Amino acid sequence: MSFDIALIKESWRLVEDRQGKVAADFYGLLFARNPAVREMFPPAMDAQRDRLLGALTRIVLGFDETTSLIDYLRRLAVDHRKYGVAAEHYPAVGRALVSALRANGGDAWTQAHTDAWTAAYDMIADVMVRAAEEQGAGVPAWWNATVVSHELRTPDILVLTVEPGEPYPYHAGQYTSLETPRWPRVWRPYSIANAPRADNLLSFHVRVVPGGWVSTALAHHTRVGDVLRLGPPQGTLTVANSRAERLLCVAGGTGLAPIKAIVEETARLPHHPRVDLFHGVRRRFEAYDLDDLLALSERHGRLRVVTAISDEAREFGVPETVPEALARHGAASDAEVYICGSPGMAVATVRRLDTMGVPRHRVRYEAGGRAVSLAEPALLPPSQPLAAPVIPELPAMPEMPSIPELPGTSSAPPGSFAPPAFSAPGYRISPFIPDADQLADDDLPLP
Repeated sequence: MSFDIALIKESWRLVEDRQGKVAADFYGLLFARNPAVREMFPPAMDAQRDRLLGALTRIVLGFDETTSLIDYLRRLAVDHRKYGVAAEHYPAVGRALVSALRANGGDAWTQAHTDAWTAAYDMIADVMVRAAEEQGAGVPAWWNATVVSHELRTPDILVLTVEPGEPYPYHAGQYTSLETPRWPRVWRPYSIANAPRADNLLSFHVRVVPGGWVSTALAHHTRVGDVLRLGPPQGTLTVANSRAERLLCVAGGTGLAPIKAIVEETARLPHHPRVDLFHGVRRRFEAYDLDDLLALSERHGRLRVVTAISDEAREFGVPETVPEALARHGAASDAEVYICGSPGMAVATVRRLDTMGVPRHRVRYEAGGRAVSLAEPALLPPSQPLAAPVIPELPAMPEMPSIPELPGTSSAPPGSFAPPAFSAPGYRISPFIPDADQLADDDLPLP
């Protein structure tokens, strides 16, 4: 890189206490100088400002891991084509960003800081423009998809199936973003709940949250025959290159969606691994996909399904959490582990696996859109959990109206949800939660 990373980090410390003002100034300058750009953003901007701060933090800290950061930027560039972002937008964004930082840096801000940020942004813009041109060539900016099945399995859990109008290439375990006709320009990411199929159908598990723009629109204002929009696939929590003979998959609530897709994919792998699937719910009726899972188990031939119900007694008379179910049913120490659930559930699961002799390097959990092993170094310092992966120079997923704060969450608006960091002794991983509408303490789906 041709800029001073130390200066970038030093300058960021100068504005850390004024992050909200930086974001407000950035958008004010951007829209004042470029009024047409305002149409690419949601009507309300509170959550958008929060996302900008999270993205800036990720970028500043990501400069030490060049390969990972560049891969992240490339994927975002392709994804953000659906907002209408073009190469000519980048210079205006860069000028507004550097101006906002400089205005809030105080007397300690120097021309060297300005030059470092200008060079850094030029690098970011160059990577993203080239990625959009190269990787986006021949790939739609979005896909129209017709609703073919709409099933409310519980009062607040919807299983939705759509048929894209064109082939939709993706890997099992990835997620996409959805836009409904009811809320144009409001996109929400949801994990795909099935492995790729010959008929091109995609299923989603949607938890309906009061006040959730997209989740309520999907559940209560969408019918078979309606047309939605899909963004490009995202996420790296897949089994495409797995050679493990045994898999342990752990899901909380609608976090089952990507896990189910992964399990389906394992049946197609040449070595056909044995799979243990643990699905944690609070109440019995929330095991909304149990019949399908049991049918999948019969087709798979090497799949064991365990449902852990934490707030109601099972047949044997005792409620149990996922970690308790793991202890009772056991898990192979050589299994490759995939966890998709809330940070609290994931931490408790990893601690249980520690006691069962499962090495942490075999545990995978998606963070910031990238699947990581728990053996990797900490991604962020303890004071700063990672926000959803949105680059500041591009319009991102719009905000939703606020809903009451739930146990284990921050008071940030749902659209800008920054979950408690995944932490365990020696490791800290902040998860990217794709299904932004689906906020519940142990029911946060991960791709």
